[in-house]
Amino acid sequence: QVQLVESGGGLVQPGGSLRLSCAASGNISGRNNMGWYRQAPGKERELVAFISSGGWTNYADSVKGRFTISRDSAKNTMALQMNDLKPEDTAVYYCRSFVVGLYDYWGQGTQVTVSS
Repeated sequence: QVQLVESGGGLVQPGGSLRLSCAASGNISGRNNMGWYRQAPGKERELVAFISSGGWTNYADSVKGRFTISRDSAKNTMALQMNDLKPEDTAVYYCRSFVVGLYDYWGQGTQVTVSS
């Protein structure tokens, strides 16, 4: 079992920044991959950024150059630095922790609202 707790969401004006954090606890594999996903009202959940157990990263085209994903494997934490936020970034952001064929866990989500 793996528990994930997100924090750092909130209300920010367009052009502003937020930093999301995800803390993982429990029986975490050394091959653990992590990612941030988001779901806006009326839309499907989508990948925002991914970081593998080896540190390889991948981003949605819509956030490249604005968002940065990072992780501290020793502390089992992950962060998403979001800069130059836009209204279309408004969504509930979810942390995911998974190892293919072993486990797949999601956090409860944190709301990010970008509005003036």
